[in-house]
Amino acid sequence: MIRKLIMLTAVLLLIGAACRATAENKKETPAPTKESKIKVTFIELGSVRCIPCRKMIPIMKEIEEEYSGQVKVVFHDVWTDEGRPYARKHGIKLIPTQIFLDENGKEYFRHVGFFPKKELVKVLEQKGAKATKKKPEKKQKTGDKTNPPPKIKKLSKVFAGVQGAVSSKSAPCPPEAK
Repeated sequence: MIRKLIMLTAVLLLIGAACRATAENKKETPAPTKESKIKVTFIELGSVRCIPCRKMIPIMKEIEEEYSGQVKVVFHDVWTDEGRPYARKHGIKLIPTQIFLDENGKEYFRHVGFFPKKELVKVLEQKGAKATKKKPEKKQKTGDKTNPPPKIKKLSKVFAGVQGAVSSKSAPCPPEAK
């Protein structure tokens, strides 16, 4: 009888601890103050060592510049000790994962994998975010094989010797297990 009471008490303590931990993980990001004009918080969960995640870096910078004051961009490298808790908090399975929070800190959209800027902008506009400044488009000559843009030259050196085609769409990377 005493053994059963001890077991029951232990089980109840474990259930209570699990409930507390779950409640802490579900806490949303605090809502911005009324003075701020942040309409969307864009959280990127990825890693600097993940190729699709690295492709998101210039997009995040452009969003931060073009939607200055309206969109807060946050990046967490979930393959580091500092970023790993955010992966658990948001329950991600693959990287990159983009999470969008409204002005009250509530998640309203989530995407896994590389997220093209045109599609990402549509998600921002759902909550009324508008670009404050447009990025000037760079004009490049297309089809000039004798003098390709520097980025293509650099990539061709990196992929020299790799057989097969390199897809422009990347699959998400699984989170690193420790």
